[in-house]
Amino acid sequence: MFWKFDLNNTSHIDQLLDREGVTLRELMEEEDVLQECKAQNRKLLLFLSKDHCMQELVTLITEEPPADLEEKTRFKFPNIACELLTSDVALINDKLGGDESLLEKLYHFLEQEPPLNPLLASFFSKTIGNLIARKTDQVISFLRKKHNFISLVLNHIDASAMMDLLLRLISCVEPALLRMEVLNWLNEERLIQRLTELMHTGRDEERQSNASQTLCDIIRLSRDQANQLSEVTEPDPLLAVLESQENVAELLKNMFEGERTEASVVNGTQVLLTLLESRRSGHGLMDLYSQGCERSYTVNSSILRAIEPHIKDFQQLLLNPPTRSAILTTVGVLEQPLGSARLHVARLVASLLQTCDLSICQEICRLNTMDLLLDLFFKYTWNNFLHLQVELCVASILNHSAHADLQNPGLQNHEERPLFQHCRLVQRILGAWEENDKIQAEGGRRRGNMGHLTRIANTVVQNLEKGLAHSQINDLIKELPEDCRGRWESFVGETLRETNRRNTVDLVSTHNLHSSSEDDDMESPFPNDLSIQQAFSDYQIQQMTANFVDQFGFNDEEFSEHDENINAAFDRIAEINFNIDANAAAFEACCKERIQQFDDCEEEEDIWDEKEINYATQIKARSRYSTWMICWTASFGETEVSSSSAWGGSPQQDGEGPQDTSWASFTDCTMLHTTLIWNVC
Repeated sequence: MFWKFDLNNTSHIDQLLDREGVTLRELMEEEDVLQECKAQNRKLLLFLSKDHCMQELVTLITEEPPADLEEKTRFKFPNIACELLTSDVALINDKLGGDESLLEKLYHFLEQEPPLNPLLASFFSKTIGNLIARKTDQVISFLRKKHNFISLVLNHIDASAMMDLLLRLISCVEPALLRMEVLNWLNEERLIQRLTELMHTGRDEERQSNASQTLCDIIRLSRDQANQLSEVTEPDPLLAVLESQENVAELLKNMFEGERTEASVVNGTQVLLTLLESRRSGHGLMDLYSQGCERSYTVNSSILRAIEPHIKDFQQLLLNPPTRSAILTTVGVLEQPLGSARLHVARLVASLLQTCDLSICQEICRLNTMDLLLDLFFKYTWNNFLHLQVELCVASILNHSAHADLQNPGLQNHEERPLFQHCRLVQRILGAWEENDKIQAEGGRRRGNMGHLTRIANTVVQNLEKGLAHSQINDLIKELPEDCRGRWESFVGETLRETNRRNTVDLVSTHNLHSSSEDDDMESPFPNDLSIQQAFSDYQIQQMTANFVDQFGFNDEEFSEHDENINAAFDRIAEINFNIDANAAAFEACCKERIQQFDDCEEEEDIWDEKEINYATQIKARSRYSTWMICWTASFGETEVSSSSAWGGSPQQDGEGPQDTSWASFTDCTMLHTTLIWNVC
């Protein structure tokens, strides 16, 4: 009986607190101390908010624990202390944010010499960040009095926790008016300029990386908040500095001054790419094919004017990249890897071309940068990251040329001509295709850039046939040598068309799956495996957009209530078109033999009436929705077959008793038809 059990819910925490002389460490040993704290255990909160307890908690998260402790328990109490201080309980927040001695003790952590213990740095950052969000006025006022606060944070920027602290200051301050005051304070402290200085080639790589990531996050956060807070008319001072020509020029100077290391090039280019990001949400780079320059980036012209004089420096990186040692890949040893530096340069060139800035595009054409990128495209046949960027560059040039021609007819062919003449794009496509065919004919492996090469060829053909610059491209094709022009026409009309046909996934039936049976062969409605692989390959090379994670793999209909969306599954099935023309006669015969005709004239039965279940051969199908029916050559109930009973055992013989018919067995059937019959009521 329930009254025999002790239902006393008093926690062990309360029992400890009732004991005289209990210590903080004893409470922190209890497993449910965090749960009780978040559950607003009044007795526990009053104990934790005592001065000596708060001092001890802050000490735990800011001072190194004894080195002689076991490693797995060394940071146990600092971790619990951090969780208690950031449990978002008003009493603890008020005590920590309102006691200046506690804030001073926290701040003293920054005054240590680098490097900081990364775990303690994360505890400190989390605690201060929580106070910035919950006790904003008190904490911001305290930090603004500390004239060396920004200097100390940047001095420890090699710890990623300091980067998080800066982002908290920018993004977690409310209301908007106070946030603007904080931004102006950070701007007065020259936060952006000092982060940019950390991008110098002579700096530590960890500092460069964290400074670069901080700048990128500030750009995105500032732009997002500017879009959300439409009532704030004052521009973001940090973003204004980041987008200024002076600051971008300083960043580029730090990247290329002195020895050019891969880290400085990659980290600096990451900031430039973020500055060139589209401010429109939800549009991926692949929109370029269908939208052209109408969906081009909204980029501050000062950014482009600062980058333009340094395009030649990026060009030089393509020719002479930072030295890298050989690496072993799945296709063999790569003596001279492409490297992150050249890949980021390719990304930058693609982004610059997509801005449709005339001066930038002309400079890229003048330097013949596309010729170098195409060289790399055909040299590094297995680097799909590079292939995508080159493909985007080609599409940008073709689309931008058409756009520019419409606005200024005097500039016709200013970009396609180098692409088709100096870069010899058509000849390269034909040569690479023929070489790949030769390799495959000899039993070799298909090259890894053929998918992107197919898409580049299709882009050229599409612009040739119906693009805005089709007449100019036609003229350039006509200027090709006669033998090359003939090869191109043959390639487009035969090889490329056949490749596109094979790559098109048709769910009707693109592949016959022949199953051996005693009666006939069935046509499979499933698509060719190669077609599926090609479709997935095309899907893979699309640019991942910012909302990819939110959208990937989910369909809202599949997660809605069934009662509200009962037809969804059948609507999707109804979209499938099965090609049964080849076996129409066999299909009709099978239908007549296997399926009873619907008799809608019969009286409807009440499905709720109790009745005896009868497994008879004549089954009345009254489905109101489309259903799949699989015909099995088997026996049900009392029906006999020539070989054996599908319900177990052999057919009844004369004089034998009834057989057990409890379970069906299809293992002994003479034939198992897998014909999928679409039955529509």
